[in-house]
Amino acid sequence: MSNRDERVDIAANVARIRERMARAGERSGRALGDIRLIAVSKIVEPERVREAVAAGVTDVGENYVQEAAAKRSEVGGGARWHMIGHLQRNKAAQAVQIFDMIQTVDSQRLAEAIGKRAEAAGRTMSVLLQVNTSGEGSKSGAAPEEVERLLDSVREVAGVRVEGLMTIGRWDPDPERARPEFRLLAELAGRLEERCGAEVRWLSMGMSHDFEIAIEEGANLIRVGTGVFGPRPT
Repeated sequence: MSNRDERVDIAANVARIRERMARAGERSGRALGDIRLIAVSKIVEPERVREAVAAGVTDVGENYVQEAAAKRSEVGGGARWHMIGHLQRNKAAQAVQIFDMIQTVDSQRLAEAIGKRAEAAGRTMSVLLQVNTSGEGSKSGAAPEEVERLLDSVREVAGVRVEGLMTIGRWDPDPERARPEFRLLAELAGRLEERCGAEVRWLSMGMSHDFEIAIEEGANLIRVGTGVFGPRPT
């Protein structure tokens, strides 16, 4: 975790992101307080994460269990931590100890691994079901047509609580091209509430380049890394 760019004003970045969130929220009839910013801190030094928390960030997202394990204790309290990368079942025990929410549950087997470890730790783990709304083979997530079945199976797993859905839109220079994928996730959420009686509290979608489109389509969790911390070292 080196090559820190001293010129990045994290507090100013957070303020700008919040302004953009507020405007996108207005366009979708929601207040800024209804939408939560997750600062994605992959390859970001703990002291810079602390700067983001000091600037009002309440949620931090990490892609790797080991990196989060090394970082969370250094960052200290004041934020909720989200697992937003693919989680291997053999890392479930460690993930349950570190994270407040796991956003990337895409199979019953993974849910069972998380639930078993959560029960052993005396807690219930908040999870989101990851959906591959773009259909890209490079992305994890359940197919849209499998989400109802996945929800039914995961809801039977002790130790986990399904609180919503997550997706990663396709990367495109034109963020508008991700809109159908975000809209599909919102439609799936409505279907789950209507057909399955699910309470879909969270829709996690949108990143630095397309979070405004995601908010317009119903996102209330957005995952922003570069927009908060600046470009990562290559």
